[in-house]
Amino acid sequence: MDKGSGSRPPLQTVDRALSVLLSFTGRRAEWGVMELAEEFDLDKSTAQRLLATLAARGFLSTDAYTRRYRLGPALWRIASAWERQGGMAALVEPVLAELAEEASRTAVFAIADGAHVRAVAAVEGGGVPMRNHPLVGELYPAHAGATSRAYFAFLSAGQRQALMYSLPLARFNDLTIHDATLIEQAMSEAATAGWAYSDGEYDFDTRAVAAPVFVAGRPIGSVSIGEHKSERLGDIRAHKDAVLRTANAIAQLLSPRAPAALSSPAPERTR
Repeated sequence: MDKGSGSRPPLQTVDRALSVLLSFTGRRAEWGVMELAEEFDLDKSTAQRLLATLAARGFLSTDAYTRRYRLGPALWRIASAWERQGGMAALVEPVLAELAEEASRTAVFAIADGAHVRAVAAVEGGGVPMRNHPLVGELYPAHAGATSRAYFAFLSAGQRQALMYSLPLARFNDLTIHDATLIEQAMSEAATAGWAYSDGEYDFDTRAVAAPVFVAGRPIGSVSIGEHKSERLGDIRAHKDAVLRTANAIAQLLSPRAPAALSSPAPERTR
């Protein structure tokens, strides 16, 4: 039998540690030892060892006062390396390619980056390139364009206030909205609709339709299609359902599987 067979059960200690990490979500940001033990049917000492070991390696951090555990900096380093080295792009590009072909427009996936969203993957579509430069790495400002609005509209007003309005809002052309009241109105409209549309407010020569991507119930970025205005392909908004469907597909790709219940080692059978 092939020793690398995928039919073999996972190593229990490794599986337990990974399941503990996956149990931290946007809705469950921290665990205490007794809570984790009860949730996963572990004895207290086993839960304590698991949490302490993960904390020692930087995968978790612990509050010295409350003795509760949260995700640690090692996970950020791994996630950052994966995204920056193209792992995320390779994962989502096949889905973006389907959208680009269906809509005959350029498809982009962008993730939150401070007061912007940053394009991490793009697949060209249509007859005319949407930009005359590579799209991957481009920063889309929070206040201008559908690609960024589809993310920022689903943050709270307080989060937008902290991220967007501490500095003057750039005016890219005469179509750019730079009044905070009008920006918030546009954000509200996008949140109500569930998707966003823009016509030249960031790049005067392009239009875009975008939808938010949610992971664990929280927005992490957006999927968009864009076109150069010189093309005559019909109303880009007719493809909003395809954009929403693609956003959901990418959310599924980026969502971790729910951890299985942790169990204690099975007792050895007597011979």
